[in-house]
Amino acid sequence: MLKMEQTLLEFDVSIEDIEKAKAYQAKFGGALERLLINMGSFSEDNLPFFYSRLLKLPMLSSDEAESLKLPVDTPFNTKFLSDRGWYPFKQSGQKFSFATVAPLNWEVIQYLQSLNVDYSSVITTDDVFQNFQTNLLEKDEDNSSESQLLSDLEEDKLRELASEAPTVNLLNSLIARALKQGASDMHLEPQKGRYRVRFRIDGVLQEIETLPIRLQLPVISRLKILSDMDIAEKRRPQDGKIEMKISNIALDIRVSSLPLNDGESMVMRFLRKDAVQYEMNVLGLSEDIETKIKDDLKHTAGVILLTGPTGSGKTTTLYTFLNELNDDDVKIITLEDPVEYQLEGVNQVQVKPDIGFDFSAGLRSIVRQDPDIIMIGEIRDAETARIAMQSALTGHLVFSTVHTNDAPSAYTRLLDLGVEEFLLNAALVSIIAQRLARKVCQHCTVPHPEQAELIEKYQLEKLAQQSNLTQIDLCQPNGCEQCNNTGYKGRMAVIEYLRSDDEITSLPKNERFIAQAKAHNKSIGGRTLLEDGLVKAMRGLTTIDEIIRVCG
Repeated sequence: MLKMEQTLLEFDVSIEDIEKAKAYQAKFGGALERLLINMGSFSEDNLPFFYSRLLKLPMLSSDEAESLKLPVDTPFNTKFLSDRGWYPFKQSGQKFSFATVAPLNWEVIQYLQSLNVDYSSVITTDDVFQNFQTNLLEKDEDNSSESQLLSDLEEDKLRELASEAPTVNLLNSLIARALKQGASDMHLEPQKGRYRVRFRIDGVLQEIETLPIRLQLPVISRLKILSDMDIAEKRRPQDGKIEMKISNIALDIRVSSLPLNDGESMVMRFLRKDAVQYEMNVLGLSEDIETKIKDDLKHTAGVILLTGPTGSGKTTTLYTFLNELNDDDVKIITLEDPVEYQLEGVNQVQVKPDIGFDFSAGLRSIVRQDPDIIMIGEIRDAETARIAMQSALTGHLVFSTVHTNDAPSAYTRLLDLGVEEFLLNAALVSIIAQRLARKVCQHCTVPHPEQAELIEKYQLEKLAQQSNLTQIDLCQPNGCEQCNNTGYKGRMAVIEYLRSDDEITSLPKNERFIAQAKAHNKSIGGRTLLEDGLVKAMRGLTTIDEIIRVCG
């Protein structure tokens, strides 16, 4: 049994409550002792004594605290420490003693480690600690300029740590590894006394490495400096951008920081122009669906919508459609948040909500520019939806996205936003629901040993006949060096296509519409997302497990 759990038992916390708290902690995070306090299984009054026994640290009594001469002059940002439950109350030579009500606060521990401070700590109660904070407030009122000077010294130290060769080399090495493995994102997260590094490869996060927690502050500071963030700001989320070149690859990196309970999570999204191809054959569309979409792209007016969750490839598919239509005799304007990739010959506009230039305001400006084709990054509100539909009726071909699970639900979503039913019936050309499924690695894929059972379980023979497949080739991933031993390499689109034909437009858009639209689409040979994925699995392009993960 772990030491913390054993100590909790000594404070009469039941093993059943500990297991419940651990299950909650595994799912949502948080400190185990705090979760038990919230559950009512552990008294907060016992917390100082629990920490003292767990960490074998002495207690600082109220009598001892009263005899101390406070405050102590230190080279630290005392307010930073105090806000996190730590206070320096004694100095002996170069060694400092801290009183704390939060001895497991990793942000403070790594802060002190980064300054190479020799220190010891004692546990105190909330009442005693509040007296320390009162002394701090009085000191701040007397000498606010000195406090600012100490903060500047701390920031200089962080900049120095971030510029040291080990930190620079570590971060460059991680980015190079991410690019080599084809990662779209890199996540740096504090996790229970360690700093976890994960890459998102083909849409799935994979743990790559664990860094010592002492490297958290230097790495975060390095990223903040490169992305022009405020390195002293640790309480609020921040966003930034890095332009750099690694291994002769020009990169745009979008950086996001998010304060957590025990540090900051940093996420880097890699935007590589050399890795993106906006060609229809790259999307991996089924032949019949590709034919229908190409017919839709011949329209000179109307709205074509893509639906799906974040990360389902909607923007890439829209860029592919625009690239298919991009020519010298048409004017294309896009409205995006943000503009991630530059398309040659296309006028791309970045929305700026902080100055009131949102999608609806931008769309009103765009239609005055006499475009032939308009792409709106997302329809989020009633006004954007209404202007988009009206633009289609006045001779524009409009592309956009909405967040719904399937194609028919886009109708109800737009109705919920306040778009009139007659506008939808008149303007919509087609709706395409999309997911991204991983493709099996062609170097190591093997036939599935349980093909017969899977064919029967998912009734694949009937679906194969409907899709004109003469044979079924189910496979399973194996893993090799080419795919980093995952069995998968690359992704393709899984599509549910719904054309706004006469039958769909004539259906009342009431609570029965979604079921009726699905039934009609099926009657004319259409497939759901799951069925389109299963067709791709039967062709040996992906696996049943992957399709169930993405579309099930």
